[in-house]
Amino acid sequence: CTMKDLGEKVSIPKVNKFNPPPRLLCGPGPGNAHPRVHAAMSLPQVGHLDPYFLELMEDIKSLLRYTYQTKNEFTVPVSGTGSAAMEACVANMIEPGDKILVGINGYFGHRMVNMAQRYGGIPIAINKPWGEVFTYEEIKAAIEKHQPKIVGLIHAETSTGACQPFDGVGELCRKHGAILIADTVTSISGVPLYIDDWGIDAAYAGTQKALSCPPGVSPLTFGPRAMEKLMSRKTDVANWYLDMKMVASYIGGSSSGGPRSYHHTAPISMCYAMREALELVKEETLPVRWQRHRDVAETFWQELDNMGLECVVAYEHRLPTLTTVKVPPGIDAKKAVSYILEKYQIEIGNGLGDLAGKCWRIGLMGVNSRHDVALTVISVLKDALRQQGHKC
Repeated sequence: CTMKDLGEKVSIPKVNKFNPPPRLLCGPGPGNAHPRVHAAMSLPQVGHLDPYFLELMEDIKSLLRYTYQTKNEFTVPVSGTGSAAMEACVANMIEPGDKILVGINGYFGHRMVNMAQRYGGIPIAINKPWGEVFTYEEIKAAIEKHQPKIVGLIHAETSTGACQPFDGVGELCRKHGAILIADTVTSISGVPLYIDDWGIDAAYAGTQKALSCPPGVSPLTFGPRAMEKLMSRKTDVANWYLDMKMVASYIGGSSSGGPRSYHHTAPISMCYAMREALELVKEETLPVRWQRHRDVAETFWQELDNMGLECVVAYEHRLPTLTTVKVPPGIDAKKAVSYILEKYQIEIGNGLGDLAGKCWRIGLMGVNSRHDVALTVISVLKDALRQQGHKC
């Protein structure tokens, strides 16, 4: 490269002024980040191999173990959104020809099947209508029939607002030699979740929901059985960036026994954000945080009932973090969502997949899990419905 011809080959583009609107995010995610999390992201960066950053990473891992209620050594932040952590689970646990039994009762079960196919797995689906959950007996019958090496269940189905019970499933998987994967994207820190007690071998989540952290880094945990399967693979993980064997040598910590090696440049500012989000969980404590989400959800559900609106999911299986509300007959769901966004700067979500046009998805998660926010959403939803002639 010389300094002789410095003319521009591409002209300067015309772009809009950068001025993001101040939205209240009450859809399925992302939710609003906590102010302390935003502040943490503005702090000076250090290098990704700096001793301070490696020490910070150990703090994140410890706080994640608390939040996940696990003693799993390999509990780490993945550089990417929740979908990256989901793919990390699938890519590292599946070898070509492995059977994976997936419970599909919403959009994200389908996504797990799609990922499994791409890594040479043989997905076997069990299905329920969107908004319902699987019984222990249904899961047991499928495992006994198909004898899979992996079982994947969505603990918190973001497309439906249903919370899948895990009672006895971990023990069942151990009995049949299967690895149990759990999608906890919309449940982590907002819904009771016990990785070790429930016998979950591998789990992933996102930060942008109940953790009130912007998307960009995501929790992942592998238990001893998952790590044994990973380390005894006969084939390389078919995803270089998400190969957790390689990542472990970078962020595994001194307990891994070997020197750290460079794998990728971690998102420093996002790790700051996750560290502060997890600190907020620790300060509040999990029992208090779980109860707060439940109390706010109960208020919200009662107000919906007072309006004559119904929820998609049966009461006993509803997620406190995310509620799916049935759209009344004659109402244009998308029009209501647009009206609320344009008039009030509040985001709620449309239905997804089988529930498209049939429900709204409303998230009261993390910093937005407050009674004042719940009542605000109720108020603007009433207005949107009245604009279309609905009496409530």
